[in-house]
Amino acid sequence: MQRIARLRELSGAKALLALKCFATWSVFPLMREYMDGTTSSSLHEVKLGHQKFGGETHAYSVAYADHEIDEVLAHSDKIIFNSLNQLQRFAAKAQGVGKPIGLRVNPGTSNSPYLLADPARPHSRLGEADPEKIATVISQLSGLMFHNNCENRSFTSFDAMLGHIEQRFGHLIAQVQWVSLGGGIHFSDPDYPLEALAQRLKAFAEKFGVQVYLEPGEAAIANTATLEVSVLDTSFNGKPIAVVDSSIEAHMLDLLIYNLTARIEPHSGEHATLVCGKSCLAGDIFGEFRFERPLQVGDRLSIQDAAGYTMVKKNWFNGLAMPSIVVRRLDGREELVQQSGFDDYVSSLS
Repeated sequence: MQRIARLRELSGAKALLALKCFATWSVFPLMREYMDGTTSSSLHEVKLGHQKFGGETHAYSVAYADHEIDEVLAHSDKIIFNSLNQLQRFAAKAQGVGKPIGLRVNPGTSNSPYLLADPARPHSRLGEADPEKIATVISQLSGLMFHNNCENRSFTSFDAMLGHIEQRFGHLIAQVQWVSLGGGIHFSDPDYPLEALAQRLKAFAEKFGVQVYLEPGEAAIANTATLEVSVLDTSFNGKPIAVVDSSIEAHMLDLLIYNLTARIEPHSGEHATLVCGKSCLAGDIFGEFRFERPLQVGDRLSIQDAAGYTMVKKNWFNGLAMPSIVVRRLDGREELVQQSGFDDYVSSLS
């Protein structure tokens, strides 16, 4: 949060929490002291941001439905459309209630290491790519959104992509009041050149006369949470195996989707062990880790960096118990804020 505050101060940019990544509203009172509001991907996220975070509430969705657009407008300060078709369908409603309108632009370049998450992938549905078509509706727009960074830890890469956006869409940017550059910029990394990023954003804003918005997700909550698990069983099948009371498919789905390994620290010692989930999925494996001694039933393990894209994706696969949500307050007190049980499992299914 302090790095976000510093970036805002140096650059003049505003920071909106990306609720698609993190929406655990029990910590919003602290976060709102350092951030300007929220950005969303659905009606439910718009309402959550408006009701629980406050500040500016930006509404965006790949596609709005007719039955939800009025409620989206009622809970947002700005609305961003993904396509010209959506803009044409709903612009009159937005204008009728005085809501500033934005349009998502696909600049045709990104740095995503995964095709699955690449907004500039071939045949992408995410945003409009033709400057000439966008020019025909620019008078209806107050802003543009570009979201083409994904886990981008390189300022050089960000600078180059922003230069591409300036070259291809600069004449359009100069005609609007604000520009969102999305999320995926890992400026929370200790080694990231925060001052250089701030200078680049400030120069961009001054060049085009726009208010810049950033939409940090993981950059806002990196390394702020752990998934606490306990060993339930141990075995050996070519390698030592430990089964814990959790699951990657149910509780850390991105590990499965992107074929990633969890992070457990410390990760050193002579005893390499496969740490596995308790679901029936054969590939339910957090990863192979090294320990100072063989793991035993009852041992507690802390899986690191478990805030982003975890609690928003957790599910009831195999009927496994949901992890409780515990917040450590600034005074050191640990507060249990949510604990799910059988009734929650039942009510989620019918």
